[in-house]
Amino acid sequence: MQDEYRTIARAGVHETEVNRSRFLCALAPAASEQEAQEFIAAVRKEHADATHNCWAYVIGADAAVQKASDDGEPGGTAGVPMLQMLLRRDMRYVVAVVTRYYGGVKLGAGGLIRAYGGAVGEALDALGTRTRRRVRLATVTVDHQRAGKMQNDLRATGREVRDVRYGEAVTLEIALPDADVDAFRAWLADATAGTAAFELGGEAYGDA
Repeated sequence: MQDEYRTIARAGVHETEVNRSRFLCALAPAASEQEAQEFIAAVRKEHADATHNCWAYVIGADAAVQKASDDGEPGGTAGVPMLQMLLRRDMRYVVAVVTRYYGGVKLGAGGLIRAYGGAVGEALDALGTRTRRRVRLATVTVDHQRAGKMQNDLRATGREVRDVRYGEAVTLEIALPDADVDAFRAWLADATAGTAAFELGGEAYGDA
C-alpha cells in the first residue's frame, strides 16, 4: 500500500470561459471504475445538449487505473490534458468531466489543450484537495463504565474513532498511524489500569 495519496476535498462544478466557449468541470470522488463511469454517464445525461463531455479518471492509491476520452474533440486535445493535470496534482480516486458549450470561436489544438487542462486545474483549486494517509485499524474493548471517558480521551488526543459497538463490553474501532501503535498501546494500558483489550486489525486510509 502507498503511505498516502491526495484526492479532492468535495465534489462540485467549476465553470470557466475561453473565447466564448463555456467549460464546466465537474469533479467527484470515485472509489472504483464503475463509480467513475456512473458519474460520467450522469453528467452526460445532464448536459446532453453540450458540444462535448470529455472525461478522465485516476483510480487507485498507486494510480493503477488511468483513462480518458476526448468525446469528439481532436485526438489528444481534451481527455489527455485533463488526465495529465490530475496526475500532475497527484490526484487519486477522482473523476473529472469537462462539458464544453461551443461559443463560435475555434481554439485550435494548443488552445483546446490549455482550456481542458486548465479547467481541471482551476476546479481543483476551487474545490480543494485533501491527503489520505495509510493507517492501522485496531479495536479497543473496555467496560461500560470507562467507555464514555475513553471516547472523549481518544478524540481529545486527535485519534480517529471509526465505530462504537455496545455489547457486554464496549468495542471502539480506531485508526492509528503505524508509528503510533506502540505508544498507543502503552497509553491505553496506563489510562485503563491495564483493563482494556487491544487488538490490531488490517490497513486502511484515513484523513491526514
